[in-house]
Amino acid sequence: MARHIVCLTFDFDAVSGWIARGMVSPTPISRGEFGPTVAMPRILGLLKKYGIATSWYIPGHTLETYPEACGKVLDGGHEIGHHGWAHVSPASLTPEREEEELARASEQIRKLRGRSAVGYRSPSWDLSRHSVRLLLKHGFAYDSSMMGDDYTPYRVRDHDAIELDRPAVLGRETRLIEMPVSWTLDDYPHFEFIRTPTSILQGLMNAGSVLSNWSDDFLYLKNNYEWGVITYTFHPFVMGRGHRMVALEKLIATLDHHGAVFMKVEDAVREYDGRHPFTDSRR
Repeated sequence: MARHIVCLTFDFDAVSGWIARGMVSPTPISRGEFGPTVAMPRILGLLKKYGIATSWYIPGHTLETYPEACGKVLDGGHEIGHHGWAHVSPASLTPEREEEELARASEQIRKLRGRSAVGYRSPSWDLSRHSVRLLLKHGFAYDSSMMGDDYTPYRVRDHDAIELDRPAVLGRETRLIEMPVSWTLDDYPHFEFIRTPTSILQGLMNAGSVLSNWSDDFLYLKNNYEWGVITYTFHPFVMGRGHRMVALEKLIATLDHHGAVFMKVEDAVREYDGRHPFTDSRR
């Protein structure tokens, strides 16, 4: 029987992403504050209207700064996933610092939900050479930071040897399941405008045009795969603006009309694991 799964996910960065960029003046901080104070209630209300459970990846900084807002996400029946401590890319950290931040944010998640997160999504979708080992060590079931597929989860490799002057040597698959993502299915590059002394992220695209792309990606899944998962990534302070909320509701209605099965990422991971159990006891 055909089954086409949609995972709506939210990276609840709040102010942490701006702080990580060194943008701590009042205006960028206010952009981050729009997430927990204005956008999050709008989004939770829309999800409740359609009875959809989603996955929220929350940095430890957001958990500590906005505990009431994060509690409302949990109360709405949504998954709380790990998103680092302060939205700093693990690839920029030492192994010791990466593990320290991993553990610190995990403790905040346990305080909120009474148990550890099942899934991890790295800030900026960038992992270090040590990330997979650390995620396995700390008991995560899945990662959602890589882009090696679009509709099919897969097992994450460890110990790849990647060098410029010789062929890549691929490591062994691990029990860690990858729930792949894509910048094309992320609201941030389409909509956010950021100006720095050295660069500009133009953003500000027409929401209707982006909606068409997002809908067509699901239709391709439906028309070409018997089973698969598509993962959309939103940021409350981005998607929570009025015209984008209209687009988000249209997306939900369109996917529902075409038979989408909405579920949390952790539930999609369990379904994939049941279909493709991992048999290497060494990992």
